[in-house]
Amino acid sequence: MARLFPQPILSIVIALVWILLVNDLSAGAVALGIIIGWAIPMLTGRYWPERPRIRRPMAVLGYFGIVLKDIAISNVQVAYLVLFRRGDTLRSQYVTVPLDLTTAEAITALAGTITLTPGTVSADLSADGRSLLVHCLETADPAATVAQIKERYERRLKEIFE
Repeated sequence: MARLFPQPILSIVIALVWILLVNDLSAGAVALGIIIGWAIPMLTGRYWPERPRIRRPMAVLGYFGIVLKDIAISNVQVAYLVLFRRGDTLRSQYVTVPLDLTTAEAITALAGTITLTPGTVSADLSADGRSLLVHCLETADPAATVAQIKERYERRLKEIFE
């Protein structure tokens, strides 16, 4: 079965994304989604060094919930800053987040989460992969921002991936 579907979760995600993109639940759209979901992992399998290991799959749901909540709250905060604060009064800073994460998948998930959350952007990963440079639109306390990123996101990603 592993030879027929080398990345089963990826195959399912690709098929679902295809159906959502075409916005059609017909038999043809579903069949084409299944074919594309099967073909892409089969054709690209040799380029995947190894399959990422998820140690606690159920923790992913909790992580998504926290990220969605933070995105909603950050949207309101950024909207307030943009609408009611002058640009020269913002306390915009770059902060360096030292990483305890070691796997590429976990670091990528953290950088993506930071970038998805309004008001912050992952700007750069150090050459040794041990720290992440993050731009914050508004932060009064850079150390608190780093601590929040490590507690809310990095700790959970470490449980999921490592």
